[in-house]
Amino acid sequence: MSTKYIFVTGGVTSSLGKGIISASLAKLLQERGYSVTIQKLDPYINVDPGTLNPYEHGECFVTDDGAETDLDLGHYERFLNVPTSQANNVTTGRIYQTVIDKERKGDYLGKTVQIIPHITDEIKNCVTKLGNKGIFEIVITEIGGTVGDIESLPYIEAVRQFRYEHGYDNVMVIHLTLIPYLAAAGELKTKPTQHSVKTLQSQGIQPDVLVCRTEYPLSVDQKKKIALFCNLHDDAVIESMDADTIYDVPLLMKKERLDKVVLERLKLPLRDEPSLDRWKNFLTNFKNPKRTVKIALVGKYVELQDAYKSIQEALVHAGVPNECSVNVVSVHSEELNNENVAGELREMQGIIVAPGFGQRGLDGKIIAIKHARENGIPFFGICLGMQCCVIEFARNVLHLEGANSAEMNANTPFPVIDIMEEQKTISNMGGTMRLGAYKCELKEGSLAKLIYGRPEISERHRHRYEYNNKYLEQFEASGMIATGKNPETGLVEIMEIPSHPYFIGVQFHPEYKSTVLNPHPLFVSFVNAAINEKQPVAAE
Repeated sequence: MSTKYIFVTGGVTSSLGKGIISASLAKLLQERGYSVTIQKLDPYINVDPGTLNPYEHGECFVTDDGAETDLDLGHYERFLNVPTSQANNVTTGRIYQTVIDKERKGDYLGKTVQIIPHITDEIKNCVTKLGNKGIFEIVITEIGGTVGDIESLPYIEAVRQFRYEHGYDNVMVIHLTLIPYLAAAGELKTKPTQHSVKTLQSQGIQPDVLVCRTEYPLSVDQKKKIALFCNLHDDAVIESMDADTIYDVPLLMKKERLDKVVLERLKLPLRDEPSLDRWKNFLTNFKNPKRTVKIALVGKYVELQDAYKSIQEALVHAGVPNECSVNVVSVHSEELNNENVAGELREMQGIIVAPGFGQRGLDGKIIAIKHARENGIPFFGICLGMQCCVIEFARNVLHLEGANSAEMNANTPFPVIDIMEEQKTISNMGGTMRLGAYKCELKEGSLAKLIYGRPEISERHRHRYEYNNKYLEQFEASGMIATGKNPETGLVEIMEIPSHPYFIGVQFHPEYKSTVLNPHPLFVSFVNAAINEKQPVAAE
């Protein structure tokens, strides 16, 4: 069977949830027995989101093969429980870079390089690359931005061409749009959607399905009106009501029969009705917790929830097996000091110190860690959070005055965190960190070994600096132990304080691997410790 392709576009406004709709549709198709993957095409000119400010773009998600990608890929993995790769996220910057490199090599035989056909051909190549692997029966491609944006025009044109080249039965377009509610008029308005579809039509594409984001239910008459003016069948107008949680959306789309409409349009067999039993069990347990636990998330980007999206979702996942609701309290690290830390963190049952780069907010993170260490509060440090707990221990337990990371102070007398050897000669900032999945061996009898339940793990990384092994003997003699190391390089991956009720810092990013059906054991154990204030149970 030839691969089928679904393109998801958006109109009227951004942030309607194309990623969640794409992931929800993919989940339903997966439940019917189809092999599905999702790709994101981003119209910005950055080669990848690795150098983008989290305030601008939210978190940068990292794949096993070391790609720095859009945060939507996190949603794809969390919903499908299947890893993504470099091929699942493509930006305009990468497209242009590839085309220019080809031109420099003479691949175009001296022809004038243009948007059409060269840029559009490269976009189409990126889409078919996933389809040609022979793994996926259906490839869903989400196009970032909104229809009508200058940046999106080459992608829309590529979709138009793609549809004719691959055949009507093999390619379809889903358009996500907004049905706003005007309080003054007391009614939903369909006109913005009509205009959005007309914009898409003016660029040569007739959508096959409309997914309408709305605050209130659409009446039968309203659906008929939208269908009439947008050249669609009535059943191709799909209502997407605001949901309590993103994890409700697959069930809402199933109720709207989105997967059935899509399969019929692509002339694919319906196969088994999606049961979503495990998904429903997750939602039932999520919505009916037996208790609540308060976790402080200490970071410098807490004003924007998307900056720590994967951590937020990993805590949601971890709450379910613990039968609790995780109340994540954002604490801005720049606002923490020795005078207010006790008050700010007074009601917290656990403290997570978030990843990040740079000096800003570092002191507040260190103060929060000192508070957790001295008061026996469960602590979990991730990437820079792990490095901060090393700095805090060096200063306040080992009494190494001025101990710091070489990232923050190149002239520190005690560089307990130093730049990685292979990073010393690098000048380009984008895509050059230690990225992707690496092995880690766990120490027998350690908290980490108890949590994971196996001697070796693989976790994803995104960092330039590492623990300085020159100080390891001194640290371990005073009670902070390295319990996870890379077997090839000796890089310290995990630090623990065994005498503390729960104190663990990891150099990697476990949040990237947490999914609805497989909550990450580190987050599960941390939430368990926060609830019980005792050592966690072993992983199943």
